[in-house]
Amino acid sequence: HPGLKMRHFLTRTVTESDNVFFTCLTLNPAPIHLDHELSKGNDNALSSDGSEAGSGKPLFNSMFTLALLVGMSVPESTHGTTVANLGFSEVLFPKPVYPGDTLRAETTILDRRESKSRPTQGIVTLQHSAYNQRG
Repeated sequence: HPGLKMRHFLTRTVTESDNVFFTCLTLNPAPIHLDHELSKGNDNALSSDGSEAGSGKPLFNSMFTLALLVGMSVPESTHGTTVANLGFSEVLFPKPVYPGDTLRAETTILDRRESKSRPTQGIVTLQHSAYNQRG
């Protein structure tokens, strides 16, 4: 039902190994994800108020963060009921994620409607949000 909010039970502490493996696997050699020396200089630039400072750790690859968020949402929201993911309308990364952060997820149902092309199926619009241990 639209307005229903689910806090997902799966959480995950992300590791430097996760970041390096995913970054290399997806052929994204950006130094901001891999270079500790560069990260020391960018620490304050990546946080709006210093509270999100990563203590010189490389910034987590945001595509991993997105994939993890969607994965954590599956058991309570779409497992066994989804025919296809039709896409994402808006993806934002308002705060950085660093190795050692523990992420949790929430999903809110925004809309649902019958499919015009498949009368036995429907389309549900979800909003997924991820939070670290600092909120």
